[in-house]
Formats: sequence, structure tokens, C-alpha cells
Amino acid sequence: MTPASRGVGAPGAALRGHVTTGDRHDPHAQARAARAQPLLLHSLALFREVFAAVFTHCDIGTVVEIGVESGQVTEMYTGLGARRVYCVDPDPSPALRAALGDNDAVRLIEQPSPAALAGLPAAELYVLDGDHNYATVRAELEWILTRAPDAVIVLHDVLWPCGRRDLYYQPTRLPAEARHPDSADGPTIWHDELTPTGFVGAGAFTTATHAGGEANGVLTAVEDAVAAARDSWSLTVIPAVFGVGVLVRDGNPGAEAIRAALSPYADSSLLAAMENNRLALYTRVLQLQYEAAQHVREADTLAERLHSSRQQLDQLTRRLHKAEQRHASDLAALEEAHQRLAAVSARQATLRGAAAVIAELAGDAARRRVRENPITRAVRRVLPGRRR
Repeated sequence: MTPASRGVGAPGAALRGHVTTGDRHDPHAQARAARAQPLLLHSLALFREVFAAVFTHCDIGTVVEIGVESGQVTEMYTGLGARRVYCVDPDPSPALRAALGDNDAVRLIEQPSPAALAGLPAAELYVLDGDHNYATVRAELEWILTRAPDAVIVLHDVLWPCGRRDLYYQPTRLPAEARHPDSADGPTIWHDELTPTGFVGAGAFTTATHAGGEANGVLTAVEDAVAAARDSWSLTVIPAVFGVGVLVRDGNPGAEAIRAALSPYADSSLLAAMENNRLALYTRVLQLQYEAAQHVREADTLAERLHSSRQQLDQLTRRLHKAEQRHASDLAALEEAHQRLAAVSARQATLRGAAAVIAELAGDAARRRVRENPITRAVRRVLPGRRR
């Protein structure tokens, strides 16, 4: 078989799907496409093929989207044929307002879910991507399963990390009894406990301190809501980008066709393996980023300590210099005093010598006066035998 007949390797060969391969003249096209993606893929916009299958097999006129990203996903619904999209977001950003304001088919509902659902007409498609915790998702599903049983429901984050562990956006509106103990630390693939090196919200959300058990996580909420429903519902889970679940009521028009269309994705061991690998790699990146930031903080602390030590050293050096100057001055003064003392000692020695000479001269003079004294002469004459 030649390269051309295989469809690969020949100049201009066509590939099915959305694969970016480049060619021998532009070998970096795939790398450029990879660079254009965020480091962490998270958007439902990546699942256009899944939504296209839903729109193909069901008449979707109205969509209710709970949890709005940037408006990109909303445009996808209208592009696929939705005539009205209600976007539920209690706190939209100015950028989101601007993005949604350009589409006449879109209505922004600035209320929290599930309370916002009661004021909206029943839809053919519900997309649940808001607060990823049991209490919120369970309440949303109970309302939809009861009041819009013919709808298709698409849920995001039905797998790790939120499938079996609650996440609470802050500040949370849930009462204390509807929440598990939570933490600012986040989950990681590499061990079961929360860690500051995992998926952390940095103030935006907290995570339940334990995983599993009852009333914990998005997937658990789906299972319990379906189990309590009057009708039979089937959940198809696509193991990619944190897991997307498609929930349809058995017997609804298009239900079997939707499940069949999604089966290649849901049954793909390749997708599941790639998702697990993606999560493992990304959480390792988070750990390395945390450790790098910790090293930077430690380096900053060491730099501050070094700067403080240098300041102290400079201060001690200045003090030593002043002490040396004082010491030199004291030495000079001491040398001067020594010289003065030497001079005084020399003068004292001179004076003592002069005094001795004077004393000797004075003694000689005194002896002469004694010898020349008349009485002395008389005594000498009287005592001739004594030496004179």
C-alpha cells in the first residue's frame, strides 16, 4: 500500500475529523494549535460534537444553561439551532454581559439556581455547570425531572474531582446542614487527601474534606435523583474534560438515537486513559508550580534575611570603623602623654643630677668652711695626733 492510498504521508492527503497535522512545508501547525489551547482544558465548548448529536436527534428550541462561562458555549447552542437560551448566572462579569448582549436569542437570568428555574419556561435542553455539589445539583435535577421530563440534561464535572466530592463556590448560599466540612486545600490525583498543591480555589471555592459517602458529589446527586424519579432515566458518561453526563428519559423521542451517537465516546477506553493521564500530568504540574512558588518564597525570605544581615554587618562595620578611629586617637593621645612623661622624666633626671652636683658642691663648700673655721684650727692644734 502506498502512502497516498493510506491517506497519510502524501502531499495534500486529507484526514477525517478536526486533526491538525500540518504538512512537510509547515511541520509546526499542530504545535501552534496546541499552544493556542489553555493548559487545562475545561470548557463544554469542546463537546460541540456531543451537543450536535443531541440537536440532531431532538428538537431543541429552548436551552437553559446554568453556570455560564464566557458566552462561547452559549453561542454554540444558537449556532446549532436553539431559538432561545436562558443563561443563569447570579453574578455575571462585565465581560460576560457584553458577550451575551450581542445575541438577541439570549436572556441573562441573574438569579441563583435552582431558585431561578421556577421563573423560566420549560426547556428541551438543560445544561448544568454551576455549583458542583450534591445539594445544588440534586435540587436542580429534582425540579427538571419533575417539570420537564421530556428534556435532555447535560451535566459537567460528573467525574474526578467533583463526581464524589463536593465543591462550594464562595461565598456559598447553601445552609450549613447541606454542606460537608470543607477546606481551601484541593484534591490531587497523587493521593486521596486534600493538599495545598492540588486543585485549589484560591478563595473562589472550597472542597469537601472527604470524598465519597452519602450526599457528596455531582455524580452521587445524579444517581440519587434518578433513583427517586417516577420515570426511568439513563445516564451516558463521556470520560473527558472532568466528565460530561447526558441524561435522557427512557422512551423519549430520540433517546435511543442519542445514546447510540454517544456510545463511541462513552465506551472509549482511549478517552478514559487520556483523561486519567491528563489529570495526573496536570496535578503534577500544580504540585511543581506550588513547590516552585514555595522555593521562591523561601528564596525571598533568605534574601530578606541576607539583606538584614548585610545591614547589620554594615552597621557593625561602621561601628568598628568608629572604634578604630577612637582607638587610633586614643593611641595618639597615649603616645603624646608618653612623650610628655618621658620629657618630664628627663627633666626630673636632669634636676636630680643638678641637685646631686649642687649637693656635692654644697658639701665641699661646707667642709672648706669647717676646715677654715678658727675653732676647727684650734681643735686641730690641741689634738695634734688626729688626722686632719
